[in-house]
Order: sequence, then structure tokens, then C-alpha cells
Amino acid sequence: MTFNILVATDLTDEAMDCLRGADDVNVSLVPPSFPVVRDGIRTAHALIVRDGIHVDADLLDSAPNLNVIARVGAGLNGVDMEAATQRGVIVMNTPGTSAIAHGELAVTLMLALSRKIVPAHQSLKEGWWLLDRKRQAGVQLQGKTLGVIGLGRVGQVVAQRCLAFGMTVLACDPYIGEDQVGDERIVLVGLRELLQRSDFVTVHVPLTNETRGLLNAEAITLMKRGARLINTAHGDIWDEDAVAEAVKNGQLAGVAVDVYPEEPPDNSPLVGLDNVLHTPHIGDNTVEAAQDLSMQIVEQVLDALRGVDYRNVVNMPLMPGVDYETVRPYLRLAMCIGQLTHSLAREPVRRVAIECRGDDVVGVIKPVAVGVLTGLLRPVLGDKVNTINAPVLAAERGIVVTQAKGLQASEYTNLVSCRVTLEGGEQITMSGTLLDRKEPHIVQINQYRMNFVPEGHLLIFGSFDQPGVIGRVGTLMATNNVNIASWYTGRAEPGGHTLTVLTLDQPVADSVLDELRQLEFVRHARQVEIKD
Repeated sequence: MTFNILVATDLTDEAMDCLRGADDVNVSLVPPSFPVVRDGIRTAHALIVRDGIHVDADLLDSAPNLNVIARVGAGLNGVDMEAATQRGVIVMNTPGTSAIAHGELAVTLMLALSRKIVPAHQSLKEGWWLLDRKRQAGVQLQGKTLGVIGLGRVGQVVAQRCLAFGMTVLACDPYIGEDQVGDERIVLVGLRELLQRSDFVTVHVPLTNETRGLLNAEAITLMKRGARLINTAHGDIWDEDAVAEAVKNGQLAGVAVDVYPEEPPDNSPLVGLDNVLHTPHIGDNTVEAAQDLSMQIVEQVLDALRGVDYRNVVNMPLMPGVDYETVRPYLRLAMCIGQLTHSLAREPVRRVAIECRGDDVVGVIKPVAVGVLTGLLRPVLGDKVNTINAPVLAAERGIVVTQAKGLQASEYTNLVSCRVTLEGGEQITMSGTLLDRKEPHIVQINQYRMNFVPEGHLLIFGSFDQPGVIGRVGTLMATNNVNIASWYTGRAEPGGHTLTVLTLDQPVADSVLDELRQLEFVRHARQVEIKD
């Protein structure tokens, strides 16, 4: 297959060469203009953008073939995640790639604020030598206290470099424990204490409902009078008007800002204000970061389109610390379980219970659940169902998903089990495992012990346990020139009910299936095709 990739941002020459050199790719480079992108996205399988383009539901309506939205950088504010997920579109970013660039900018701004570099530069440029030495006097970083709000990748970069200056470093991050700090010189404190004790405060948190407006007027009044504040994270983290007022009344001795609620910041109260140093959102704008970001996003997009890997996908059910290569076989097994369960269900599914047992399946419960839902829904809704939107589509249809224990008693060390409850109350339970952690095997369906590979053309029929079943079914298949590749039968008890799964070289005609169902020992019969 040939993939159409629409690039609506600047990438390095090396990254563009990587795309253009791929045999299975057609690449189009367009300016970050909404009308141009809307026109080009109609045939695109992937879109590479920055925050200059807002990818909303209307734009996605123009993109019937889109599989991947790739945001260069860590931010995702320009992407309608709900709309993308609803349509089964992968959304990915590049977190941490530009952490050094962002961190070094924060330190640069801190140094520039402390030594009043910009006013000194401007004074000399205008012909004044030591115009007012007292007014141009700065402060040293050594011995000062730095407060880092957000101790992620960027916050860690800033903290380490400021420790080298001889600063005391405080950090506030509710998602970081003492054992995760990595340097005992960094002291974790609450936000209130950080604001009260810090001479410099730098912000490095993502924009969420919790962090929006975090630094408001009330928070700023907690800060030391004459403290300095740096924001290279997001413009909506603070109240711009409150920050501007704090600069004017002397509560803040200086402010450095690289990000704004509206960009460009035509109406920002901070731009042009004395003691405010402002830069035009250049946090990741270094030669090294540009190269790393460009190559990483290109490699991620190519791998995702080809189904090789799904790094940094934010709306895919991969657990932290579990890579796609580990999850892929279990995802495939789960999808097979879902599809086979659908083939046996005679009523709509209302509840799905999932169990994963064994050391090898720790951390895969979420992707397994999504895989089962994908397998259940795809026979009904077609290829528009995938592992991105399956939970959304299941919820729309009133399917409740839960985690369970004790669904199946089995001798297998690692086991994935699913029990679905149908509209009328009937339940179907199915379990599977992996051979050599690669090949899926279905090992139990309801009370029947089985062991077959779920792939290709399968004929599943229930019968009574009596002599002659194999001979008569085999004869029926042979008479109709249908070759049986494998035969697996499980029975609940001798003389009771059995369940048989045949792997066939080709599907049987409806007339043959009807003839099979007419045999007096056959209770039910279905056929299903499982594709890899």
C-alpha cells in the first residue's frame, strides 16, 4: 500500500528526505494554512502538524482516509482528541524530545532576568555607557532558592543546571514521589511552600484542568516580594493580568515569558512592560531539537502506518512501560477471541468481563479489553472499528466492560479469558494463550477444552457425542471438495455435548452449511474467517 502523508509544518531536510525516500510513501509539503490543509487532507493517511493548525471535528470530516495525526512537540492543545478517537485516528506526539532545548531556554531567561541583560544591551545600543549603574545592578543565582513547578523531563533539566549554579532547588509535582526525584539535593514541597520560599519560580507543567490558571492573583501574593517568575510551559497556566499587575506594583521584580494564551500575543498585557522579558515561543527552536523532533515524528508516523510500532500514541491502550512488540501478540489473541465470540453469539452483547492471569500478561489487561471489543464489533461495523475507537463505539452501544477473576480453571500459566453476557442473559466464556509468546491458541470455549490456532477459515459446530460424527462430516466436506486442514473437538462429558472447530482451506458454501445443520447430531453450526 502507498501512504499519503501531508506535512503542514517545517521539518528538517534530513527528515523530509527520509519521507521522500520511502518506497511506500507519497509526501506533500504545504504551508500551515487551514484552507490548504483542509484541501490536502482529503486523501491523506497521515497529517504532520504543529500547533499552528487546529485539527478539529470539521477538519476530520474532510479526511476519510486519515489514520494518524502527528503533533511535532509535546503539546496536544490543537487536536480534538475526542473527535479523533471517535473516528479511530491515532494521535501521537514527541514528548521529551526537546526537553534540553526547553530547559536551557528557561535557564537562559533566568540568567537574563537576574542580570538585566536586555536593558543593559539596549542601553549600550542607544549609546549610553553605565547610564545608571545602580539601576542596572543584577542579582546572582548562587545562594538563591529556585522553585520548579513540574519535575518532568524539562523540570529535571532546569533543576540540574541550577544546582550547578549553587542554588537551593525546591520542586512541586504531585505525580513524583521521593524515590523518583533522582537527586537528593532536590526537595519536594507543596505549591504554597514553594511559592513562599523561592526567589525564582519556573513553570514546567502541561496544560490540564488542574493546571489551568494555577498561578492566579492569590498564588502570586504568596510569593516573596521581589521574586522572579519564568513561564515557558503554556500561556494559560497563569493569569496574565494578575502577573502584569504584580510587575507594576513591585510584587514581582521580573518576569520572563515564552508562551501566551493567544499567539501571536497581540493583546498581551505583558508585552512591552518594563521588567518583562518576552520571547516568541522559541522553547524548542534549536538546531539540535529541530533535527531530533523532525526525525522522531517521521519515524513514528512511518512505523504507525506500517503497523510496526506505535510510540507516543496518546489515545491507544498501551500501559506505561509496556512496548507494542510485547502487546501485539496479546492484542491479536484478544481480537480473535472477540471475533470468535461474536460468531457464537445469537443475541447482542451487553457485558464483557476480562481476566488476564500470569506474569507474562501483567500490564496488558487494557489492550486485551480493547482487542476483544474490536473483534466483537468489527463483524458488525466493518473496518471503521479499530483499537483506537472500539471502547467509544462499545459504550455507544451500551456494552459494559469490567475486569474479573476466576473466569476459567486452566493449567496454563498465562491465560487471557473473556466472558460476554448476551441480551437474554446467556453467557459465552472463551480463553486463549500464546505458544512461545507469539502464536495464539484458543484453549477453552465454555466447558469445552480446546487447542486450536484461530486463523483462516473456521467451521464451528456443536453436536452430540456419538459414533460416526467424524466420518459423516468428513464425507460431506469431501463430497463438496472442501479440504479439512485440522480438526479439534472438545466434549463436556462422554455421551454429552461436543464442540468442534474445523480449519478449512476455503469457506464452505451456504448450501453445504445448511446441509451440515440438517444432520441429526448437529446442534448448531457457524463459519468465520479470522484474518491476520
